[in-house]
Amino acid sequence: MRAMVKDGIGIFSPQGFLDGNNGNFFLSIEDIEATIKLKVDMILVSLKKVVFFNRNGLDAFVKMLLKVRAANHATVGFCDFDHKKFEAISRFYENDLNFSLFKTQEIASLFASSFKNQSKNVLIYSEDKSQRAAMAIELHDNGHNPIVAQSEAEYHQKSKAENTYDVIIDNTYLGVMGQKVATRVTGNAIIYTVSSFLDAEIGNTFNIAYHNNSLNVGFRLFIFDAYKVVSMNVHALNFFSKLASSGAEYNAAICFVGLTFEKTPIAFKETLEDAGMLFFDHMDDILQNKELLHELGASSAATVKNKRAINKAIVTELPNFIDATVATIEMMTNATANKETAKVCTIEVADKENKIASSIGFYGDIDGMVVLVFPLAIAKKACALLIGEDTDDKEQVLDTLAELVNIVGGKIKTLLADEKISVNITLPRTYTDVDGLLEVIHDKKGVQLDLKFDDDKFLFFLTR
Repeated sequence: MRAMVKDGIGIFSPQGFLDGNNGNFFLSIEDIEATIKLKVDMILVSLKKVVFFNRNGLDAFVKMLLKVRAANHATVGFCDFDHKKFEAISRFYENDLNFSLFKTQEIASLFASSFKNQSKNVLIYSEDKSQRAAMAIELHDNGHNPIVAQSEAEYHQKSKAENTYDVIIDNTYLGVMGQKVATRVTGNAIIYTVSSFLDAEIGNTFNIAYHNNSLNVGFRLFIFDAYKVVSMNVHALNFFSKLASSGAEYNAAICFVGLTFEKTPIAFKETLEDAGMLFFDHMDDILQNKELLHELGASSAATVKNKRAINKAIVTELPNFIDATVATIEMMTNATANKETAKVCTIEVADKENKIASSIGFYGDIDGMVVLVFPLAIAKKACALLIGEDTDDKEQVLDTLAELVNIVGGKIKTLLADEKISVNITLPRTYTDVDGLLEVIHDKKGVQLDLKFDDDKFLFFLTR
């Protein structure tokens, strides 16, 4: 299959049915190598002439594309599809969507380095907040002017404005920009959604590694959204009791919201309360009560008792962690990073004034966490880019900081994958001040790198 090259993008265009039964549609090593020699930034498969596809039909392309990315660091994925096809691909690869999707070739070209400095006004919308942030950062780095719609209603309103935007982006996804897990984070509380009948299966479906790494990163409040739970049996009861007991070491709070006891024995509630679990009728009873949030640990953290030393496996990959961080911050600030000092130590923050911080965990073949301490000025620059205006609202700045750090985590994951190291990442944990961070990691030894972006000092810390 020959590739057409346009705007620095190699595009393969299969036709007809992609169901895994027709080998003529599959890419070969020879096809790929011939395209790479043309020095393209991206290799995409166009679905414009595809009538039907299923997971088997796409898998052959995906496997070949991911090999290309690992070998040549090119952007890979699919383009030229409608909303129905976008939804189908997203559903097929719901938990493993590690390639990119571009609604059109025109949209794809905006993210190609060969298209830099051809400034466009671009309206962006995605249901995924992390994706909106990632796209805005990449477009900004390519010299475009991204305008991010924060809601579907805002997107529809802005998209109707004639002659305002050169390109409108929707149904687009940048591959491996973060870890998609069955959780969400609000106000530094991690919220898990559970439903139906809870039994022994909860022990298999609940990601305990993710939960434990979230504890290590500094999350202290975990909420189970149980509005749709019908009942639970003794196996689920034992699971949640153990989960609450194991969190006690971290002074973590675990809550159930919306759980009824029409079909669940009230004695189960008493057992879970004895284990330290809390029950609330409504989510707002927690999230809208700032005093309670602080008391439960979403705004502060207790010292972690178990201490793990940083090891050679992590230190060996230090350049990848630094590259992912520096590249993202440079994009956001239009400033070049200058390294000042690097050392192995417990974290040292000389000046805590006007600083906010975030941490993100990784686990898998290697495990640990990255801690970033930001001057407020850098965080505000990120916020201005991602929401389209300057703001002094600290909660909004912290929310934006989390999106930025999530992008850093996604880049780390990609760089490590290229080294055949598989990791997952947690959601980022943010801190309104440095003291809150130090409560979690003050006695953890790691690698500290002090950087400077123009006049703004920035701290990178890699630990376990």
